[in-house]
Amino acid sequence: MKSAFPSTSKLLVAGLTLLSLAGCARKGEIDETGGITVVRSACPVAAIPAMTGDITLFNPADSTDARALDVTASITNLRSTCSETANEFYSEATFDVEARRADASAPRDVVLPYFSVVVRGGNAVIAKRVGEVHISFAAGQERAQVSAKAASYVDRTAATLPPEIDRKIHQKRKAGDADAALDPMAEPEVRDAVQRSSFELLVGFNLSQDQLRYNATR
Repeated sequence: MKSAFPSTSKLLVAGLTLLSLAGCARKGEIDETGGITVVRSACPVAAIPAMTGDITLFNPADSTDARALDVTASITNLRSTCSETANEFYSEATFDVEARRADASAPRDVVLPYFSVVVRGGNAVIAKRVGEVHISFAAGQERAQVSAKAASYVDRTAATLPPEIDRKIHQKRKAGDADAALDPMAEPEVRDAVQRSSFELLVGFNLSQDQLRYNATR
C-alpha cells in the first residue's frame, strides 16, 4: 500500500494539537529580572499527529464493516529524552504499540509500519524515516504489546534563537514603563524567529489513504 504521509502532510500538521510556537508558556509575564518569561526547549518536542495514533486492519482489506475487523492497534506511552553536543541536539522517542485481534485461534505475526518525522516551525517536514513493529500473537492470545523507538538530530544553530531576538524577549522591564505591558511575542519578527527555531519529533502509524480516511471519519 502506498503511504499516505507524503500527500497528506499538510493535513497531519494542521491536525496537530501541538503548540504553534513550541514550548512558549506564560508569555508576556515579567519575571524577577524584569524580562519576559518565555519557557521553551531547543530539543524537539515528541508528539503523535492527529489521526495517526491508531490503525485498523480489515479482512477482507477493502472492507470497513465491523464484521470484517481483523486487527486494531494504538501507539501509547510516548516518551522522549534529549542530549546535546556542541553542534546538535539528539532526541530519542520511545513508545509502545498495543494490538488486539479478532481471531485468536492460531499463532500469528503482524507487521505494522510507523513513521517518524522532524517538523520545523509547525509545518515544514525536514526529515522522515519509516520503520516497522513486529507483533507476535500466540494461539489463544487476543492482545499483545511491543515497544519501539524513533530518533532525530537537530542542528544546534537552527534550534537556537538569534542573539538579537533573545535580547528582545529577555530585556529588563520595569512596572510602569511604557514597554512593560508589551509582549515581545506579538512582534512578527520575534514570533517568526521563535517558530523557525522550534522543532517537533512526530511519531505515528504510516497509514494508507484509506486508513487515514477511516480514522478521520469513524
